[in-house]
Amino acid sequence: MVAASLKKNREFQHVYNKGKSLASKHIVLFVLRNGKGVNRLGISASKKIGKAVKRNKQRRRLKEAFRTLENRVCVGHDIVILPRVAISEISFVDVKSELNHLLRKHGIWRQND
Repeated sequence: MVAASLKKNREFQHVYNKGKSLASKHIVLFVLRNGKGVNRLGISASKKIGKAVKRNKQRRRLKEAFRTLENRVCVGHDIVILPRVAISEISFVDVKSELNHLLRKHGIWRQND
């Protein structure tokens, strides 16, 4: 199962305004129930991260980290991931670990599989 993408600004704004957020040192995660049979993922990296090449690298890392974890995430959520500036300093394994921790903390992690 591959998560669909959040593409439009109004979709992101809806998740920001109505969703719940949790943050770690390197990632901010917003989650909102969408009532659909699929998860939708959006990643938004600000210019504080760096120029386009750096921002895109962090987006790719986060997307891959989510892809490896998504089979354990409950279906029916809009998820927005915001990388913080310090994310460039940590390894992919640490990114994946932090994302895993935030997904569990949000309570959208499937227990029995």
